[in-house]
Amino acid sequence: MRRLVAVEMVSLDGIMGAPEQWALPYNDREIERANEAGMAASDALLLGRVTYEAFAAFWPHQPGGAPVVDYINRVSKYVVSTTLEEPLEWNNSALIGGDVAERIAELKRQPGEDITIVGSDTLARSMLKESLLDELRLMVYPVVVGGGKRLFEGEGPPVGLELVRTKTFDAGVVSLDYRPAGEGKA
Repeated sequence: MRRLVAVEMVSLDGIMGAPEQWALPYNDREIERANEAGMAASDALLLGRVTYEAFAAFWPHQPGGAPVVDYINRVSKYVVSTTLEEPLEWNNSALIGGDVAERIAELKRQPGEDITIVGSDTLARSMLKESLLDELRLMVYPVVVGGGKRLFEGEGPPVGLELVRTKTFDAGVVSLDYRPAGEGKA
């Protein structure tokens, strides 16, 4: 069975919005290699509408040859939206509507590699709530942004997570990989 993995870049104060404004100075070849390893383990992206539209406006227009460009433009992209009638005309894109949890569970049962959520905070939270998220990888950047969109906003019941792996990069970025905790932990 495929795994659903959310990979999120966050600042020390929990901001995930607009990482292009604060994360890029810390990205180096070591982080690029880690991202490439994650891409090699994944053959599909699961995106919310906002992230999809931002990616579709940018990535198809980038010159090929760089691993991230080639991966994002080649890979299957599943778009969760209640407002889109059909995805933009970006290759390998399919719209997921209706019973999203059941459709994602069905995708996970299909053969293949990991399915990765990038950005798409609402989608990542809902997949965690629906017990469909197998791993949450937080790339914590050593910067305090001060304000903006947070990965976990609003109220809800506590969700316990178990730390399964850590990696500290020379640039000061820390990767924290969590999986949902067993029953009774929160």
